[in-house]
Amino acid sequence: MMSGRRPLIAGNWKMNGKPLEGASLARELRSALQDPPAVDIMVFPPFLSINTAVEALKGTDITVGGQDLHPEAGGAFTGNVSGEMLKAAGCKAVLVGHSERRTYEKESGELLAAKVAGALRAGLQVIFCCGETSDERDAAVTQQVVVSQLNDGLGDLRATEMEQVVVAYEPVWAIGTGRVASPEQAQEVHATIRSWAAKTWDSGSARALRILYGGSVKPTNVAGIMAQPDIDGALVGGASLNADSFQGIVCYGGR
Repeated sequence: MMSGRRPLIAGNWKMNGKPLEGASLARELRSALQDPPAVDIMVFPPFLSINTAVEALKGTDITVGGQDLHPEAGGAFTGNVSGEMLKAAGCKAVLVGHSERRTYEKESGELLAAKVAGALRAGLQVIFCCGETSDERDAAVTQQVVVSQLNDGLGDLRATEMEQVVVAYEPVWAIGTGRVASPEQAQEVHATIRSWAAKTWDSGSARALRILYGGSVKPTNVAGIMAQPDIDGALVGGASLNADSFQGIVCYGGR
């Protein structure tokens, strides 16, 4: 990657680890990444581990984010967490539209657009996730699906608002299924996303947009992924739960 865009490696811990375990992992990451390359690093703990992760990573350049948020700042929404709450807890970013939220919680494009707006209102950076299922990949409608998800979630934003948005492409069919997306397949979709951004806003916005890949990234495959011209980093799942493997991804990602 020779684009001038600063690489970003983000670790999504999903629903793993109690608060003390989250603190322990954060301390391990702090130790492992004392001298990271020129790359931005984020971790997304479960809600209950945010405070302990923030405390453990205080004084480092590792940013903590939330895995989800409610669109509203507050109110009678039992069980939900607002962007303002995430911000107050020390978060600087939030995931929106992760494939597991789309699949298990049936989140619509309209809801995701509202979540993006709520995150930006709270002053959080957004990592907006998109990607196709195995059936959609096999039906050769990947580009249509991804562009539709982007239009629904981000299409109404202004170019200046997109400065606070990162897009993460997650091929759902390549996550824990045994099927593997080649770097070239990932690059093809990333190029589509960048072209979409140029058509929706302008070429400058498209060039500046960071686009991450999120399909089972590991230390063994990150080099090939990061060699692609439109791939600016990775959204890492299982491999982010081990400090050594995450360090391996971060170090390759910053080359």
